[in-house]
Amino acid sequence: MLFQETHIRAYEESDGEIGHEWLDGVYTLILTTIGRSSGEERKFAAVYRKVGEAYVLVASRGGSDSHPNWYLNLLARPRIRVQVGARQFTVRARTAEGAERAELWELMVEAFPKFAEYQSGTSRVLPVVVLDPVDAAEQGE
Repeated sequence: MLFQETHIRAYEESDGEIGHEWLDGVYTLILTTIGRSSGEERKFAAVYRKVGEAYVLVASRGGSDSHPNWYLNLLARPRIRVQVGARQFTVRARTAEGAERAELWELMVEAFPKFAEYQSGTSRVLPVVVLDPVDAAEQGE
């Protein structure tokens, strides 16, 4: 099993051949955010599920009582780059709310049951993040 720096390096060097399927049936992508304080690129491997054209993540931080830095970074700058397998593209991140969050939460727990365990270990509501691909015209902004 690969973890963060090793995972990211293997994923990028192999165009996702190594690391895209992290565990049996559990898939990851690589997020590239911009540090909200440093302004530097930050990369993170995250479990995702594709729903329609969007990619859905959970900002779990393993059930910690604080949000992961990647989530705080994308709140500050929601337009980010991702790599899914060999494909790299721009997305706009948003936090799902209400009924959408409830529906996506169930799908994410189905994809990676540990998310339910993480949620039960913290008082914060784990954010469900939707990454909507930016179309070609919008990428020229």
